Amino acid sequence: MGASPSLPPPPPLRLPPTDLTRKAGRPPRDPAPPPTSFSTPPLEGIAGAAMASTSSKHTKHRRIGEDDEEEELERFDDFTIASSWERFISEIEAICRQWLADGPKNLMHKGAESVLSFENLCMVKHELKHGKRVYSMEYHFMKSAKGKYSYWDDDTHSTQLSFGVDEFLIIAPLSASGVVLDDPESTKLLSSVAIALSNCGSNWPAFVPVHDPSRKAYIGIQNMGTVFTRRFEADRIGSQVPIRLMHLEGLHELFLSKFVLSSTDFPAKVKVNFSMKLTYRTPEHDYDHEETLDSEATESIPENGVASQPRKQWDDDCPWAEWYSAEDPVKGFELTAIWGEKMFEESLEMAEVENASSFDADSWLLHPVVSPYMVDDSIGKFVGFASQLHLLVNAFESAGEAQFLEDYVADNSVPDSSKSSVAVPPPSVVDRVMKDIFNDEVGKSNYVEAESKFGRALKGAPLDSLFAQFCLHALWFGNCNIRAIAVLWIDFVREIRWCWEESEQLPRMKSSSSIDLSACLIHQKLQMLAICIERKKSLNHEKDTNHAHKEGTSNSMAPNKIRKGSAGIVPSLMLINTFQEMHIPCTQDAPLMTEDMHEERLHAAEAFGSAAGLSGQLERDILASDMSAFKAANPDAAFEDFIRWHSPGDWVSEGNVDGNSAWPPKGRLSQRMSEHGNMWRKIWNDAPALPVSEQKSLLDSIREGEKVVHYLETLRPQQLLEQMVCTAFKSSADILNKTTYGGFKLMKTKTDQLYATMASTLKSLQGNSDTSDMAGDLKRLCQVFEHIEKLLIFAASIHRKLIDAPRLAQSVFTDYFNYYLPKMGTSLESICYEKEFTTKEKVGMLEREAVSSLFRPPTANQSWRKVLSMGNLLNGHEPIQREIVFSVLEKLSNGHYSSPTPLCTDEQIETHRMYISGTSNDLWVALSVTSWD
Repeated sequence: MGASPSLPPPPPLRLPPTDLTRKAGRPPRDPAPPPTSFSTPPLEGIAGAAMASTSSKHTKHRRIGEDDEEEELERFDDFTIASSWERFISEIEAICRQWLADGPKNLMHKGAESVLSFENLCMVKHELKHGKRVYSMEYHFMKSAKGKYSYWDDDTHSTQLSFGVDEFLIIAPLSASGVVLDDPESTKLLSSVAIALSNCGSNWPAFVPVHDPSRKAYIGIQNMGTVFTRRFEADRIGSQVPIRLMHLEGLHELFLSKFVLSSTDFPAKVKVNFSMKLTYRTPEHDYDHEETLDSEATESIPENGVASQPRKQWDDDCPWAEWYSAEDPVKGFELTAIWGEKMFEESLEMAEVENASSFDADSWLLHPVVSPYMVDDSIGKFVGFASQLHLLVNAFESAGEAQFLEDYVADNSVPDSSKSSVAVPPPSVVDRVMKDIFNDEVGKSNYVEAESKFGRALKGAPLDSLFAQFCLHALWFGNCNIRAIAVLWIDFVREIRWCWEESEQLPRMKSSSSIDLSACLIHQKLQMLAICIERKKSLNHEKDTNHAHKEGTSNSMAPNKIRKGSAGIVPSLMLINTFQEMHIPCTQDAPLMTEDMHEERLHAAEAFGSAAGLSGQLERDILASDMSAFKAANPDAAFEDFIRWHSPGDWVSEGNVDGNSAWPPKGRLSQRMSEHGNMWRKIWNDAPALPVSEQKSLLDSIREGEKVVHYLETLRPQQLLEQMVCTAFKSSADILNKTTYGGFKLMKTKTDQLYATMASTLKSLQGNSDTSDMAGDLKRLCQVFEHIEKLLIFAASIHRKLIDAPRLAQSVFTDYFNYYLPKMGTSLESICYEKEFTTKEKVGMLEREAVSSLFRPPTANQSWRKVLSMGNLLNGHEPIQREIVFSVLEKLSNGHYSSPTPLCTDEQIETHRMYISGTSNDLWVALSVTSWD
C-alpha cells in the first residue's frame, strides 16, 4: 500500500463536555447534583480524571447533598463520599481489569458464550447499575487470530466488519429498545467506558448504540496508546437514498468528504484502498411468464377447448411426484462476488468498476437458500412419506381394539368426539382409488431403477405389486386412520373376489409359477390366487377344446404306444430294453405353498412324530406324476430308465458308456432302490402312462383359490396392519431410492443405512403381540425416515439445479449434510438446534458459467416490476446487497500523524476507514477516524 499525499489535518472529533479527557484538573462528579465550587490541584489526562476519586492527601472532597457552608475535609480518603458516576466508572474498570487478567483462554474456561453463527467469536457480559438505569456490558473476543484481510469471511461479526476491529466492548441499557435515546446519556456512558479502559491500559474499542433501533446507529472510541485515539460513528438511511449514493462514484466522494473540508479542496489524486462484496439472489420461478406463453400458444383453441395447463412443479418428474408434491428445499441461491483490495486514485475509476462484469471478481461463493421446513424438525411440519407412515403407525396402535375390520366401519363404533379424526372420504373417492389400484396399465418411469441390497431383507410386497399399491394409496386415503383403512380394505377384497369369480387376471401381479416366500403373507396369497385364476381359465379352455375334439373324432381310435408329452431328447442316454433315445417328459410343477401352508405341514409332521415319513408321503403325488409323464414320453421305458433320468445318483454305472456305442448300458440300481418293497418301484408299477395334459393337476386351483379369498375376508385388523406397515415402509423407501441425485456418496450411504435400520426394526414386528413397545420403535423409525427423505429431496434439487457443475453440487450437498448431521437422531422430541446454515462454497472459474445460468435474464413482466438503480448487474439482475470498504493509510513518520520525536519506521496506520452496506432503498455507513492527540 502506498502512503497518501500530505493531507490537511482532519477536523477534530471532540467528545461533548461530559468527556473529561479534555478537562484535566477537575475531578469527575455526578452530573445530576448541582455544581459546587471546590479547588483541586491540576491532574493531567484521562487517567488523572479517572483517579481523582481515589487520589490521596492532596485532594479535597465534599459530601453529596451537603450545603456549601459545610467545612471541607482535608487529607482524608473516604470512598463512601465518591459520586455515583465515579463508582460506576470504578465498577467498569474492575470488570475490565478482571477480563484482561483472565485472557481469552481463561474466559472460555469460565463459561464464555459462543456468539450464535460465529464459530470464532465468544462473549462475556456483566450487568451494571447506575442510578435507576441498568446497563449490560459485553466483551466480544476471538478464540484465535484472523488474517489481515479476512473481513469478508462469514465468521466476521457485523461490528468487526463495520469498524475494522477484532475484539470490542458494547455497553447498552437493559431496555426494550436496547439503545440510548438520550444524547447526554450516551456521551456520558461512552466517556465512562473510555476512562475505565484508559485506567486499565486497554486498547479495546468501546461502542454505545444510540438513536432509534431501526437506524442501527453507534458511537465509539478506542484508545490506541499515548498518541492516537480512534473514534467511530455509524448510522443508516432507511429510505429515499440519494441517487448519487447509489453508485460507487458518489460513495467514493462521500468517503473523501470525511477528511477534506470541501469538494473544491479534493486533491488531484488520493490513494484510496477499495474492496467490495456483492451478493446476488436468484429470482423465483416466474409462472406468470409460462402462463403467458401458454396463452399465446393456445389462442387458436376453441372456447370449449382446454385453454390452460396446470403449472409445472419442480419435482414433476421425480419418483415421489405420483403421491405428493414436495416443496422445493432449495428456494434459490445467493452468489457472493468479492473484489479483493485494490487502490484507486480517482472517482472516475469507480464508475469503471461499477460497469465491470461480475466475472471479473476475484472470487465467487455460492450458498443455497434452504427452505425453513428443512431446518424445522417438529413432527408433522414436513408432509411426505414419513408423515403418512407416522399416521399409519398410529392406526397400527389402535388395530387391536376390534376383532374384525367391519367393526371399525360401523358408525356406532366411533364416539362423536373422535369422528373428525377418523373421517372417511366419500364413496366417489373410494371408487376412484379402487380404479387406480386395479389399473394394470403402469406408466413408464423416467427415473433409473435402483434396487437396494437390503430391500430383500424387508418382509413386504414388491413396489409394483397389487398389495404395495394398496398400502401406498392407504397412506394418503383420508388421514390414514384405522377406519379409513378398514373401508378401503373391504372394497379391495370385494374387487379381489370379483376377479376370482369372473376368472379375471389380477392386475399388477406378474405371471409366475412360484411364490416369493420372502414377501409378506398377503402378497404370497395374492400370488397364489393369481396362479389359481390362470389355472382355472386354462382348465375351462381345455374342457371346451376337449369337448369339441371328442365330437369331431368320436369314431377314431388312438393307437397304442404313441409317444406323448415329450419335451425333447436326453443327450447320450438310450433306453435299456430298446435301442431308442430317451425323451424328457413335460412334468407338472411342484405344488405351490405359501408360508403358512409350509408351517401347517411342519406342524402336522411334528404332530405325527415322523417328519421324514410324512415328507415322503407328501412327495408321493409329485413322484407319481413324474413317472406317469415319463412313461407317456417313453412308452418302452423301464424303471431303471426313470432312475437314470430322475435320480442319477441311484444308478451305479459299470464301465464308460458313450452314446450308442455301448448299448445296452452296463450298470445296476443302488442298494436303496434295490431293496425289497421299495416305494419308488411300487409307485412305478401303479403309475399309468399319462402325459401332463391328461393328468390331474397337483394344485387344486378351485380349492386353493377359495381358501385365499376366505383368508383375505377374515383377516384380523392387527395382522393386516402389521403387513401394511412393513410393506408401506419398504415401498416408500423403494420409491425414494429411485431418485436421481448425482450419486452423492454420503446420500447413498445414508440410504443403505435406512434400509438396514428398517430391516432390524421391522423384523421384530412379525408375530409380536405387544403393539405398545413396537409402536415406540416404529415412531422412532419414522423420525429417521423423515431425515433421510428430507436429505434425499435436497440432494435431488441440488443435482438438477447444478447438473452442469457436478463437483460444485457434490460440495454444496456435503456442506449441508455436515450441517444437518447433528439433527439426525432418533428422538421423538424436537431437537433444539438454532444454528443457521451459512456455509458458502467457492465456485471454480470453469463453473462460473453454469452458476450464472441460474440467474435467468429478466422477462418482460419482471422488467417493468422493478426499476434498476444500481450497477454491477449480473444477467440483468442487480445485487440484493453491496458492501464496500474504503480506507486510507499513512506512514507514522509523515504529515499530521508524525510523532513529536523522530521515528525511524515505515509502519502505516489506517487513518480513515468507511464501511458501506446497502441497496437502492437502504444505506448503512460506518466511519472510523484516527486522530493524533
